[in-house]
Amino acid sequence: MEFNHVSVLLNETIEGLNIKPDGIYADGTLGGAGHSYQIASKLNGLGRLIGFDQDEDAITASTERLKEFKNVTIVRSNYRNMKEELNNRGIEKVDGILLDLGVSSYQLDTVSRGFSYKEEAPLDMRMDNRNEVTARDIVNNYSQGDLFRIIRDYGEDKFAANIAKHIVMNREIKPIETTTELAEIVKAAIPMKFRKQGGHPAKQTFQAIRIELNSELSVLKESLMDMIDLLNPNGRICIITFHSLEDRIVKNIFKEAEDPCTCPKNFPTCVCGKKSKGKVITRKPILPSEEELKLNSRSKSAKLRIFEKIAD
Repeated sequence: MEFNHVSVLLNETIEGLNIKPDGIYADGTLGGAGHSYQIASKLNGLGRLIGFDQDEDAITASTERLKEFKNVTIVRSNYRNMKEELNNRGIEKVDGILLDLGVSSYQLDTVSRGFSYKEEAPLDMRMDNRNEVTARDIVNNYSQGDLFRIIRDYGEDKFAANIAKHIVMNREIKPIETTTELAEIVKAAIPMKFRKQGGHPAKQTFQAIRIELNSELSVLKESLMDMIDLLNPNGRICIITFHSLEDRIVKNIFKEAEDPCTCPKNFPTCVCGKKSKGKVITRKPILPSEEELKLNSRSKSAKLRIFEKIAD
């Protein structure tokens, strides 16, 4: 299957990066290289782009898409390893970083990957197939309490307790093997009158399991401040999120980076010694235009936030 993925907020992101032709840029979620192609197109012979992705299919697709550019380096790795991977290539600072978070259209539409609740497939959901643990392991091996926790926290589903209970009840009869099995179990755990509200009843549970399996939120929390530190003065980081949990993390860390002072508000001067790393460019997130929403319905939950580094 061809790696088809429509890049969301493409023009807004490229504009937000404020690209310098001779700058160094890092795309932490390369995917099909939609954003990266536009970045590379704006660089001259002195500029450089380093793209990261942990998905084998994304690496294959992006390598083909970017083959015309001689100043592009593609690395198969999670963006949590960005600093180490850049240092290994003699790069200490960059002029811009892009993260386009979440699951790609290709991953959702490739049935065998097991991300979708709409088609039958093995319960997989791995963004990196080198990892041994799959969604099947979570569904069949996590305690009822842990299932409740991740569905409540990462899926924000008010029926998390009942869904976890139904999963455990069903797996005691036989292991849960496929996406459609899990989707039907979740559906049965939700009261009839709520099943048609807010999309497919299994959507939030699948999101929760995917986030847990791929450590999506913990990686973002642990990596974001380090990525801000990788920026040169006036360098920018642009992050596209697709659900409130991601967006909240980005918003809060950007806010902390801008104003890290922990002194009581009534202190006349700062004594904690913590200095601002830069400024938030987007006080409110940039959202897709009406035109983009018409062309790509999957962009409807996208939010773009931008932060700019100041001199150390």
